[in-house]
Amino acid sequence: MQWFTLLASVMSVCIADDIKEKYKGGKFFYFPGDGDNKLHRVDIHEPVNYNVIKAYARDPNNNGYLLYTRSHPKVAVPLIYDDVKSVLNSDLEMNKTTVILVHGWLGNGDNLMNRLLTEAFLENDDVNIIVFDWSRLANQNYLTAKRAVVTLGKALGLFIKWLTSLGVPYDNIHIVGFSLGGHIVGNAGRNAGSSVKRITALDPASPLWNNDENCLRKTDAQYVEVIHTNTNMYGYEQPCGHADFYPNGGSLMPGCLLNICSHSKAYQYMADSVKYNNFHANECKDFSDVKRNTCSGDIYPMGNSDLNKSRWGIFRVNRK
Repeated sequence: MQWFTLLASVMSVCIADDIKEKYKGGKFFYFPGDGDNKLHRVDIHEPVNYNVIKAYARDPNNNGYLLYTRSHPKVAVPLIYDDVKSVLNSDLEMNKTTVILVHGWLGNGDNLMNRLLTEAFLENDDVNIIVFDWSRLANQNYLTAKRAVVTLGKALGLFIKWLTSLGVPYDNIHIVGFSLGGHIVGNAGRNAGSSVKRITALDPASPLWNNDENCLRKTDAQYVEVIHTNTNMYGYEQPCGHADFYPNGGSLMPGCLLNICSHSKAYQYMADSVKYNNFHANECKDFSDVKRNTCSGDIYPMGNSDLNKSRWGIFRVNRK
């Protein structure tokens, strides 16, 4: 199998170099859609649709808030922001853990990421799952979706604060976001006063996010965890949480020939960790230890559903 691993590595590097050169030249790059798991060409000069962003800013209910519980694990009950009856008439229970899922670019409320994580969390525990469906905006071009992250974060932050006013404790809320959704959850937590108990960002998007003040930060919640699975292409490389996990170094995941596969491994690993709590990571002294695979510190679990995680640091977990 050595030749297979080598081929995968070479293909990944070649594709990465090719795209980075085009992006460096100021023309375009490719980014995977969360809904179709295909690569889409992004022209960095494409126009931003400010009108649709303004429409979302005016009305947070342009987004969907879809409730799933063990009573209806595959059929959503819509919640409506600022409509108390929509909550009272649902089976959302205030004293249970509430997990909020946020998809990425070109995704939707019923995509694979949301289905896998909804199933995993409900199998693990009797919780409330709320899927934040921003598909109408997610299906705009990448630059529009990226520019809208702040607006989307404000809308979700308002929704979270409204839920807490109805009786859902901040200490019971866990927000999970993938790709562009990884930055949306950061902005949502920030707009909710950084009071949410836990944020988990799954390979938060990298293109156009370096040095952007609106990117995910560790100050966005009581505890911010980041799982990096494709740092050489689509995912953010630098540590940005209280705990940053780099499976297999954070770039090319086992069994993946292409970077698009490694990017999506973030939510697949998260779903597995919630079900089985089977990712045992070693703490690293620094980021260079991650790259050299010389992390030998204490073991700490990656992912899972524990609301009371508290360890800070950089971690690497090796998977075959």
